[in-house]
Amino acid sequence: MTLAAAYGLLAHGLIFGAFAALLPLGEFRPRIGLAATTIALIGGIAPALHGIFGAPSPTLLLLALLQLANRTPSPLTWPIARGLLLFAPWFYLPALGASAFDPYALGYQPWPLLAALIPVAAVLFWKRQAMWLGILAVDLASYALGLHANLWDALFDPLLLLLAFGLGCRQTYIRFRLRRVAAKAAA
Repeated sequence: MTLAAAYGLLAHGLIFGAFAALLPLGEFRPRIGLAATTIALIGGIAPALHGIFGAPSPTLLLLALLQLANRTPSPLTWPIARGLLLFAPWFYLPALGASAFDPYALGYQPWPLLAALIPVAAVLFWKRQAMWLGILAVDLASYALGLHANLWDALFDPLLLLLAFGLGCRQTYIRFRLRRVAAKAAA
């Protein structure tokens, strides 16, 4: 088994455990998350996820580890998720052949992309976003170690975008409920 395959299997197990830890089970959430991680690795869920989605990005893995560690609030906030969702069509539609320009191909020759990440890192440092700066550093380290052939794969993945979409749906539902409650109170 290669290092990349081992990373993918373990990461998908931890991500599955983090999703299980989202269940509203009070103080048992971390234990349920660890049990779900074990079940995912032994029961074949992690290999199935790895087969379907490939190796997840370190960004998603670190967010899952923070969830398993019961870190609240999550660094993945609605503005960040919205930014990912606004970026996704620009990235995935051309990569799927919607135009002649393929941004995914830039990840194989990453020097321009790495140069573009310098201002991003500077803004994260200036805004004191140490958590996201650390996540970016781990992403770049995983790319440098050869866990991902493309730099984009080290930064984000389809599962992270699904998580951002779920966060957007949750945010919309909360706003809808607040408006409904406010309308009831006003009536």
